Amino acid sequence: MNDVADRTSPLLEIRDVVVEFGHGRNTRRVVDGVSLRLEAGRTLGLVGESGSGKSTLSRVVMGLLSPASGRVLIDGLSVHESRGASLKDIRRRVQMIFQDPAGSLNPRLRVRDIVAEPLIVHGLPLKDRVGELLEECGMPASSMDRFPHEFSGGQRQRIAIARALALRPALVICDEPTSALDVSVQAQILNLLQDLQRSRGMAYLFITHDLGVVAHMADRIAVMRAGRIVEEGDALSVLTSPTDGYTKTLLGS
Repeated sequence: MNDVADRTSPLLEIRDVVVEFGHGRNTRRVVDGVSLRLEAGRTLGLVGESGSGKSTLSRVVMGLLSPASGRVLIDGLSVHESRGASLKDIRRRVQMIFQDPAGSLNPRLRVRDIVAEPLIVHGLPLKDRVGELLEECGMPASSMDRFPHEFSGGQRQRIAIARALALRPALVICDEPTSALDVSVQAQILNLLQDLQRSRGMAYLFITHDLGVVAHMADRIAVMRAGRIVEEGDALSVLTSPTDGYTKTLLGS
Protein backbone atom coordinates (compact mmCIF):
# COMPACT_ATOMS: atom_id res chain seq x y z
CA MET A 1 0.00 0.00 0.00
CA ASN A 2 1.13 3.55 -0.71
CA ASP A 3 0.81 6.45 1.72
CA VAL A 4 1.19 9.22 -0.87
CA ALA A 5 -2.13 11.04 -1.26
CA ASP A 6 -3.79 14.35 -1.85
CA ARG A 7 -7.13 13.76 -0.21
CA THR A 8 -8.58 17.17 -1.07
CA SER A 9 -8.52 16.93 -4.86
CA PRO A 10 -8.85 13.44 -6.33
CA LEU A 11 -6.93 12.42 -9.41
CA LEU A 12 -9.93 10.37 -10.56
CA GLU A 13 -13.54 11.22 -9.79
CA ILE A 14 -16.44 9.11 -11.05
CA ARG A 15 -19.78 10.87 -10.55
CA ASP A 16 -23.08 8.99 -10.78
CA VAL A 17 -22.06 7.05 -13.90
CA VAL A 18 -24.72 5.01 -15.65
CA VAL A 19 -23.98 2.70 -18.59
CA GLU A 20 -26.71 1.02 -20.59
CA PHE A 21 -26.54 -1.51 -23.43
CA GLY A 22 -29.32 -2.17 -25.92
CA HIS A 23 -32.33 -0.07 -26.89
CA GLY A 24 -35.97 0.29 -25.90
CA ARG A 25 -37.36 -2.71 -24.05
CA ASN A 26 -34.05 -4.50 -24.51
CA THR A 27 -32.08 -1.86 -22.61
CA ARG A 28 -29.91 -3.34 -19.89
CA ARG A 29 -28.24 -1.19 -17.23
CA VAL A 30 -24.77 -2.58 -16.53
CA VAL A 31 -23.41 0.30 -14.43
CA ASP A 32 -25.99 1.90 -12.18
CA GLY A 33 -25.11 5.26 -10.61
CA VAL A 34 -21.51 4.57 -9.57
CA SER A 35 -19.53 7.27 -7.77
CA LEU A 36 -15.90 6.76 -6.73
CA ARG A 37 -12.79 8.83 -5.94
CA LEU A 38 -9.12 7.95 -6.22
CA GLU A 39 -6.30 10.14 -4.98
CA ALA A 40 -2.86 10.45 -6.57
CA GLY A 41 -0.46 7.68 -5.63
CA ARG A 42 -3.15 5.44 -4.11
CA THR A 43 -4.72 2.13 -5.11
CA LEU A 44 -8.46 1.57 -5.26
CA GLY A 45 -9.42 -2.08 -5.55
CA LEU A 46 -12.64 -2.66 -7.48
CA VAL A 47 -13.92 -6.11 -6.55
CA GLY A 48 -16.81 -8.19 -7.82
CA GLU A 49 -17.81 -11.34 -9.63
CA SER A 50 -17.71 -11.68 -13.41
CA GLY A 51 -20.49 -9.61 -14.96
CA SER A 52 -20.72 -7.13 -12.09
CA GLY A 53 -19.77 -4.19 -14.35
CA LYS A 54 -16.14 -3.71 -13.27
CA SER A 55 -14.53 -3.89 -16.70
CA THR A 56 -17.32 -1.82 -18.27
CA LEU A 57 -16.66 0.92 -15.73
CA SER A 58 -12.93 0.78 -16.48
CA ARG A 59 -13.62 1.37 -20.17
CA VAL A 60 -15.72 4.39 -19.30
CA VAL A 61 -12.80 5.78 -17.29
CA MET A 62 -10.51 5.18 -20.28
CA GLY A 63 -12.95 6.98 -22.58
CA LEU A 64 -13.55 3.83 -24.64
CA LEU A 65 -17.24 3.80 -23.67
CA SER A 66 -19.55 6.78 -23.16
CA PRO A 67 -21.91 6.74 -20.18
CA ALA A 68 -25.65 7.25 -20.57
CA SER A 69 -25.29 9.78 -17.75
CA GLY A 70 -22.76 10.90 -15.19
CA ARG A 71 -19.20 12.19 -15.54
CA VAL A 72 -15.62 10.97 -15.22
CA LEU A 73 -13.00 13.57 -14.27
CA ILE A 74 -9.21 13.28 -14.39
CA ASP A 75 -7.66 16.12 -12.39
CA GLY A 76 -10.92 18.01 -12.89
CA LEU A 77 -11.02 17.50 -16.68
CA SER A 78 -13.98 15.60 -18.13
CA VAL A 79 -12.91 12.48 -20.01
CA HIS A 80 -15.94 12.56 -22.32
CA GLU A 81 -16.32 16.31 -22.79
CA SER A 82 -12.69 17.29 -23.37
CA ARG A 83 -11.36 17.98 -26.84
CA GLY A 84 -8.05 18.87 -28.47
CA ALA A 85 -5.06 19.37 -26.17
CA SER A 86 -7.06 18.61 -23.02
CA LEU A 87 -8.18 15.24 -24.37
CA LYS A 88 -4.65 14.41 -25.53
CA ASP A 89 -3.37 15.22 -22.04
CA ILE A 90 -5.95 12.92 -20.45
CA ARG A 91 -4.98 10.11 -22.81
CA ARG A 92 -1.37 10.49 -21.78
CA ARG A 93 -2.22 10.50 -18.09
CA VAL A 94 -4.41 7.38 -18.09
CA GLN A 95 -3.15 3.99 -19.30
CA MET A 96 -4.37 0.42 -19.00
CA ILE A 97 -2.92 -3.03 -18.35
CA PHE A 98 -5.18 -5.78 -19.67
CA GLN A 99 -5.95 -9.25 -18.35
CA ASP A 100 -4.48 -11.21 -21.24
CA PRO A 101 -0.97 -10.06 -22.18
CA ALA A 102 -0.94 -12.27 -25.28
CA GLY A 103 -4.10 -10.63 -26.59
CA SER A 104 -2.97 -7.09 -25.78
CA LEU A 105 0.34 -7.27 -27.67
CA ASN A 106 0.43 -7.17 -31.46
CA PRO A 107 2.04 -10.50 -32.46
CA ARG A 108 3.36 -9.02 -35.73
CA LEU A 109 5.42 -6.33 -34.04
CA ARG A 110 8.75 -6.66 -32.28
CA VAL A 111 8.83 -5.63 -28.64
CA ARG A 112 10.77 -2.50 -29.61
CA ASP A 113 7.83 -1.26 -31.72
CA ILE A 114 5.17 -2.32 -29.20
CA VAL A 115 6.72 -0.32 -26.35
CA ALA A 116 7.66 2.62 -28.59
CA GLU A 117 4.19 2.99 -30.12
CA PRO A 118 2.71 5.34 -27.44
CA LEU A 119 5.80 7.55 -27.61
CA ILE A 120 5.55 7.80 -31.40
CA VAL A 121 1.81 8.58 -31.30
CA HIS A 122 2.39 11.42 -28.84
CA GLY A 123 5.51 12.73 -30.57
CA LEU A 124 7.87 12.04 -27.67
CA PRO A 125 11.59 11.25 -27.98
CA LEU A 126 12.55 7.59 -28.30
CA LYS A 127 16.26 7.72 -27.48
CA ASP A 128 17.07 4.84 -25.11
CA ARG A 129 13.52 4.90 -23.73
CA VAL A 130 12.45 1.41 -24.84
CA GLY A 131 15.42 -0.30 -23.24
CA GLU A 132 15.02 1.74 -20.05
CA LEU A 133 11.33 0.89 -19.77
CA LEU A 134 11.97 -2.82 -20.30
CA GLU A 135 14.72 -2.89 -17.70
CA GLU A 136 12.53 -1.00 -15.23
CA CYS A 137 9.97 -3.80 -15.63
CA GLY A 138 12.51 -6.57 -15.11
CA MET A 139 13.23 -7.42 -18.76
CA PRO A 140 16.65 -7.14 -20.46
CA ALA A 141 16.95 -4.39 -23.04
CA SER A 142 17.89 -7.07 -25.59
CA SER A 143 14.27 -8.29 -25.42
CA MET A 144 13.26 -5.47 -27.75
CA ASP A 145 14.39 -7.33 -30.86
CA ARG A 146 12.12 -10.34 -30.26
CA PHE A 147 8.42 -11.03 -30.84
CA PRO A 148 5.78 -11.52 -28.10
CA HIS A 149 5.33 -15.26 -28.80
CA GLU A 150 8.96 -15.84 -27.77
CA PHE A 151 8.17 -14.97 -24.14
CA SER A 152 6.30 -16.56 -21.25
CA GLY A 153 3.01 -15.13 -19.98
CA GLY A 154 4.68 -13.30 -17.12
CA GLN A 155 7.30 -11.82 -19.43
CA ARG A 156 4.62 -10.68 -21.87
CA GLN A 157 2.80 -8.94 -19.03
CA ARG A 158 6.04 -7.15 -18.09
CA ILE A 159 6.27 -5.94 -21.69
CA ALA A 160 2.66 -4.74 -21.52
CA ILE A 161 3.44 -2.90 -18.30
CA ALA A 162 6.47 -1.25 -19.93
CA ARG A 163 4.24 -0.02 -22.75
CA ALA A 164 1.69 1.32 -20.25
CA LEU A 165 4.42 3.27 -18.44
CA ALA A 166 5.90 4.83 -21.60
CA LEU A 167 3.89 8.06 -21.29
CA ARG A 168 4.51 8.42 -17.53
CA PRO A 169 0.81 8.09 -16.62
CA ALA A 170 -0.67 9.40 -13.39
CA LEU A 171 -3.31 6.65 -13.37
CA VAL A 172 -3.01 3.04 -14.52
CA ILE A 173 -6.10 0.86 -14.76
CA CYS A 174 -5.17 -2.73 -14.00
CA ASP A 175 -7.94 -4.99 -15.33
CA GLU A 176 -7.32 -8.43 -13.77
CA PRO A 177 -3.62 -8.14 -14.72
CA THR A 178 -2.54 -11.39 -13.03
CA SER A 179 -5.56 -13.67 -13.42
CA ALA A 180 -4.19 -15.34 -16.58
CA LEU A 181 -0.82 -16.09 -14.94
CA ASP A 182 0.52 -18.92 -12.78
CA VAL A 183 0.31 -18.30 -9.05
CA SER A 184 4.09 -17.94 -8.62
CA VAL A 185 4.25 -15.44 -11.46
CA GLN A 186 1.26 -13.50 -10.11
CA ALA A 187 3.21 -12.59 -6.97
CA GLN A 188 6.15 -11.34 -9.04
CA ILE A 189 3.92 -9.11 -11.16
CA LEU A 190 2.07 -7.73 -8.12
CA ASN A 191 5.37 -6.92 -6.41
CA LEU A 192 6.60 -5.24 -9.60
CA LEU A 193 3.47 -3.08 -9.74
CA GLN A 194 3.98 -2.04 -6.12
CA ASP A 195 7.64 -1.18 -6.73
CA LEU A 196 6.71 0.89 -9.78
CA GLN A 197 4.03 2.72 -7.82
CA ARG A 198 6.51 3.62 -5.09
CA SER A 199 9.10 4.87 -7.57
CA ARG A 200 6.71 6.71 -9.91
CA GLY A 201 3.88 7.79 -7.60
CA MET A 202 1.15 6.45 -9.89
CA ALA A 203 -2.40 5.67 -8.83
CA TYR A 204 -3.95 2.29 -9.64
CA LEU A 205 -7.57 1.41 -10.26
CA PHE A 206 -7.11 -2.30 -9.64
CA ILE A 207 -9.93 -4.50 -10.93
CA THR A 208 -10.13 -8.08 -9.68
CA HIS A 209 -12.38 -10.83 -8.40
CA ASP A 210 -9.59 -12.11 -6.13
CA LEU A 211 -9.80 -10.74 -2.58
CA GLY A 212 -6.32 -12.06 -1.81
CA VAL A 213 -4.90 -9.94 -4.60
CA VAL A 214 -6.79 -6.83 -3.57
CA ALA A 215 -5.71 -7.30 0.06
CA HIS A 216 -2.11 -7.24 -1.15
CA MET A 217 -2.51 -4.19 -3.38
CA ALA A 218 -5.28 -1.81 -2.30
CA ASP A 219 -5.54 1.13 0.08
CA ARG A 220 -9.31 1.23 -0.39
CA ILE A 221 -11.79 -1.32 -1.71
CA ALA A 222 -15.07 -0.84 -3.52
CA VAL A 223 -17.28 -3.91 -3.91
CA MET A 224 -19.43 -4.00 -7.04
CA ARG A 225 -22.52 -6.13 -7.61
CA ALA A 226 -24.95 -5.95 -10.54
CA GLY A 227 -23.61 -2.56 -11.60
CA ARG A 228 -23.73 -0.91 -8.18
CA ILE A 229 -21.21 -0.23 -5.44
CA VAL A 230 -22.55 -2.10 -2.41
CA GLU A 231 -19.67 -1.36 -0.05
CA GLU A 232 -16.63 0.91 0.02
CA GLY A 233 -14.01 1.70 2.63
CA ASP A 234 -10.38 1.36 3.61
CA ALA A 235 -9.04 -2.07 2.73
CA LEU A 236 -8.56 -3.34 6.28
CA SER A 237 -12.09 -2.41 7.34
CA VAL A 238 -13.76 -3.97 4.31
CA LEU A 239 -11.73 -7.18 4.58
CA THR A 240 -12.06 -7.66 8.34
CA SER A 241 -15.41 -6.03 9.18
CA PRO A 242 -17.62 -6.03 6.06
CA THR A 243 -21.10 -4.57 6.46
CA ASP A 244 -22.76 -5.79 3.26
CA GLY A 245 -24.00 -9.35 2.91
CA TYR A 246 -22.55 -9.72 -0.59
CA THR A 247 -19.08 -8.72 0.65
CA LYS A 248 -19.39 -11.27 3.44
CA THR A 249 -20.30 -13.92 0.87
CA LEU A 250 -17.26 -13.04 -1.27
CA LEU A 251 -14.99 -13.26 1.78
CA GLY A 252 -16.54 -16.55 2.82
CA SER A 253 -15.97 -18.10 -0.58
